[in-house]
Amino acid sequence: MAFSKSERRSKIRRRIRKTVSGTALRPRLSVYRSNKEIYAQVINDVDGLTIASASSKDIDAKGEKVAIAKEVGRIVAEKAKSAGIDTVSFDRGGYLYHGRVLSLAEGAREAGLNF
Repeated sequence: MAFSKSERRSKIRRRIRKTVSGTALRPRLSVYRSNKEIYAQVINDVDGLTIASASSKDIDAKGEKVAIAKEVGRIVAEKAKSAGIDTVSFDRGGYLYHGRVLSLAEGAREAGLNF
């Protein structure tokens, strides 16, 4: 029995979420990627709070999606740093660590987040 892409991703996502969770000291950096946009949130799962968020809709950038994702990573890292967060757990959301997801992570690291 073959799985569709969305079924496969949700299965991987459930498996990842069993081990990756955010706390007040080490929140979770969650990534959601659609065909056009990319979104990132820094989440404290214990309290159910979103500490910082950014998306490609927030910036008025044109060009390659990979470059836009890197900018989103930089923005979410700056917002997290201003909220006092230095270290996060990276939740790739069931996506491969490649392309836009990798670029977002690199942008966040360059802006000073540790994970």
